[in-house]
Amino acid sequence: MKLSRIIIVSILFVHIGCNTETKNEKQEVIQEIVKEQPQKEIKTKAFKYWTWFTVNDSLSTEDYKREFQKYKENGIDAILINTEANAKKLSVVTPIAKQAGLEVHAWMFTMNRPNDSIALQHPEWYSVSREGKSCYDTRPYIDYYQWLCPTRKESRNHVLSLVENLAQVEGVTSVHLDYIRYPDIFLPIGLLPKYNLVQDEELPEFDFCYCDVCLNTFEKQHHKNPKDFKNPAIDMEWKQFRLNQVKKVVDDAYAIAHKYDKILTAAVFPYPEMSDHMVRQRWDKWTVDMVLPMVYHNFYNEETDWIGYVTQQGVKDLKGKPVELHTGIYLPPMSPEEVSIAIQLAKDNGASGVSFFDGHAITDEQFKAIKASKSNIRN
Repeated sequence: MKLSRIIIVSILFVHIGCNTETKNEKQEVIQEIVKEQPQKEIKTKAFKYWTWFTVNDSLSTEDYKREFQKYKENGIDAILINTEANAKKLSVVTPIAKQAGLEVHAWMFTMNRPNDSIALQHPEWYSVSREGKSCYDTRPYIDYYQWLCPTRKESRNHVLSLVENLAQVEGVTSVHLDYIRYPDIFLPIGLLPKYNLVQDEELPEFDFCYCDVCLNTFEKQHHKNPKDFKNPAIDMEWKQFRLNQVKKVVDDAYAIAHKYDKILTAAVFPYPEMSDHMVRQRWDKWTVDMVLPMVYHNFYNEETDWIGYVTQQGVKDLKGKPVELHTGIYLPPMSPEEVSIAIQLAKDNGASGVSFFDGHAITDEQFKAIKASKSNIRN
């Protein structure tokens, strides 16, 4: 049908050129044909508002209903739910959130698996520092830092099995990877005083993973052993090797999520170059559907306008890739006015949405600012 109409239009144009006396008549016929062509609907995705939320066994069904309804009534569109990768708990809470009108994402701790009952049965699965100490019993910075090795087959498969369990939960839109990286080689500058640290270089106790599997795998590929390096920080192959190990986990998780018609989303550090430097995480190279950079400006002693700068940097790094960027905002220290400004900065600099950490901590005044911004935000 489309081809016959094109032919008719072509003949009419030729005939019009030869016979100007019937020009008006022919134009009327062409206009009628064009009117019959189906018009493509241009859809613009709404700017999305997310929040992170951790389940609490002490909460009742009614408690969850009230909490989720509060989010929806105050402008939240999507919720990232942490059940410690427990698919059964997620299957209970997901319908409640969806009934409130929220899109549900299965938030999981990925390479950092604190108190993982299965992983704790396998001490060899844990990431090892340059000092030779394992996260199994020597944890960097804080007690809940129990990082698994992304290279070792058994630890990788364990993580990916959790991804698969969550991806099978009915009603979930994505599996959301958090802590999909190595332990911080450098902390955000605003957090250093908390730990009484100075990090002017890569310190051995925060440099991972030097387990036997990582060292042997790298040596087979590059014919050198990182333990022999005088300054491992300047060996680009060793750095790239570790970036690639994290990427492999993400790429495998993507395949699993899509197998179950889910998408893959991830919480990441502010922008790719910074993530690369701080936590061995180069997320602009990943196979992923959406990233939520944690643009927590106060962690870096930055002003609110840094949110716009970082958002723009990430959007530029993703240019040409089918990946959405949704800016993560840390709410506790922010006034309602700052919240409104932060949302607009993210929007103006190319973000597809904003996510607020976390739902439990959002004040009534901040909720008012979030809700008001949905109608006030400039396009």
